[in-house]
Amino acid sequence: MEQLKEDARELIRLFKGGRYAFGPGAIEKAGSLAAELGQRFLLVRGRSCSRNNMLERLRGSLSRQGLAIESECPGAAPNSPVQDVERVRDVILDASPEAVIGLGGGSLIDGLKGSITLATLGGSCEDYYGVGKVSERLEETGLKLIPFLAVQTASGSGAHLTKYANLTDLTTMQKKLFIDDAEAPPRALFDYDATRTMPAEFTKVGAFDGICHLLEVYFGLPPDHPKSELVGRIALVGLELIIAALPEALERPQSGPARESIALGTDLGGYAIMIGATNGPHLNSFSLVDVMDHGKAAALLTPYYTCFFAPAIPRRLLRAGRVYQRYGHIPPAVKLDALSAFDLGLAVGRGMAALARSVGFPTRLDDVDGFGDEHVERMLRAAGDPALASKLKGMPIPLRPEDVDRYMRPILEAARSGDFSLIESHD
Repeated sequence: MEQLKEDARELIRLFKGGRYAFGPGAIEKAGSLAAELGQRFLLVRGRSCSRNNMLERLRGSLSRQGLAIESECPGAAPNSPVQDVERVRDVILDASPEAVIGLGGGSLIDGLKGSITLATLGGSCEDYYGVGKVSERLEETGLKLIPFLAVQTASGSGAHLTKYANLTDLTTMQKKLFIDDAEAPPRALFDYDATRTMPAEFTKVGAFDGICHLLEVYFGLPPDHPKSELVGRIALVGLELIIAALPEALERPQSGPARESIALGTDLGGYAIMIGATNGPHLNSFSLVDVMDHGKAAALLTPYYTCFFAPAIPRRLLRAGRVYQRYGHIPPAVKLDALSAFDLGLAVGRGMAALARSVGFPTRLDDVDGFGDEHVERMLRAAGDPALASKLKGMPIPLRPEDVDRYMRPILEAARSGDFSLIESHD
């Protein structure tokens, strides 16, 4: 396990270099990172930052550098509601800081990306959903986004490392994204000790979100992509770190080694989604925010998409399946390398579902409280939204909007019932 951790650290340093401080005790480097951005700061803080002791340690690190927090406000609630994005935008405009520090989990950081964008460029969130809209506006205006230090406190989303801002319209209960390199925080920090106070449910959700980032990119990246080999390494190291450590993190929440493994694995998930795109499970999960957490939704859906994708990714599926088998989620008697593509997809999909069941997650949509026909229709409508088109294109078997009803609907029906035989094979 120590070698896997060192492999992960090497990959993360390759990804971010000196712009990112990570690992136990990293909060002490907050002042030096912040000093590269400005002298006067607005602090946008999360709900857990006092409980995990990161707030006072952040203040101390800034003070030692002679930096000033001139104003503070609470950040976005879970799922980054657009209303919170606009509220924090207004605080930024009133405070006029040289730079902003966000201290909290993925929702706070994603929301703050949106707030900084609106405070700098004006307009509404609708103006920037989709790919590259922020950079286009920056180029048109000659403006630069307000500098931002993202201080992550939770393992999962990788928001502190990525170009994605996942925001939620509470009137439609639909998530949409800014997808733009300009959205990646210019400086980031993640003290893995902060995760020791993560509740069990949040720990599970974050771990599965990281797994889905790793696998969706690994499965979806074209074989001839110049970083295909690198993504394979990222995905398999991260996947094993998370799967191996999750039971210990749930049984002994204060376990530093287990918490570090999960944080390294989910950070690698952030690296993966900066190279490639998530796809079907993430796309559908954005329509389920009123009935289940994003990571839990993606975990439930992934086994069914894996069966659909199997004919296109047998070698990658075999390598991922061996990790699940190594940790007891696929029976040892199953000879993965002797299976047909569909049977391999079924075996690995069932292994993914076994991991989910082992932590008490549902594996059928019909077992989720509040789920109904309207959610299926919402997922299918969202799949046709141009702002989310990258998710369809990023699949190992890409779909066009006109293909959604034929192929995605059966996947969702399979996920409702747990019946993999309902999945329609792609022509």
